[in-house]
Amino acid sequence: MELFGPDLPPGFHHRDAFVSVEEHSQLADAITRIEFGTFEMRGVVARRRVAFFGHSYDAARGPERPIPEFLFPLRERFAEWASVAPQAFAMALINEYGPGAPIGWHRDAPQYDIVAGFSLLSPAWMKFRPYLAPKDIRLRAGETMVPSARRRTTHEIELQPRSAYLMSGQSRQAYEHSIPPVDALRYSITFRTLR
Repeated sequence: MELFGPDLPPGFHHRDAFVSVEEHSQLADAITRIEFGTFEMRGVVARRRVAFFGHSYDAARGPERPIPEFLFPLRERFAEWASVAPQAFAMALINEYGPGAPIGWHRDAPQYDIVAGFSLLSPAWMKFRPYLAPKDIRLRAGETMVPSARRRTTHEIELQPRSAYLMSGQSRQAYEHSIPPVDALRYSITFRTLR
């Protein structure tokens, strides 16, 4: 047991056993009935599959699908933890990570504020590093542009099944995060508030 807990970016809060074993099983069972689609970012198709609900950041995805009722109790629990109304979490995303599926380095879309995440079925590592804007990734050396030094992970935490996190403040704005390839099927549920 760690005396002080993991070293995490400011504004990142984590809880193990956020729901009961029975609630976890019910959520996992309900997710098996969700229709997932592929996810494409900047012309690259991700290895994970997704299901978006509520307010999406991508108008090309078509009309909004309402947040499924089976997610309401989890959304209410996150809202209480974050001290916001449940409806403030205007967007829900369910990710399906098959074995070997990662999610690369990113910050969540800027129109969202608080990010709440929940893990199901198998563990995954969440890694953080300071965010650099694309214009800052290359440094000027005389008149020649050269790549900046390789950036390293500065914080990490293992997300166990049934664990949850809230990300706001510096962890949301000053850091980006990634999830390396998972070993076994994993689902995550993400809720986001609007700015």
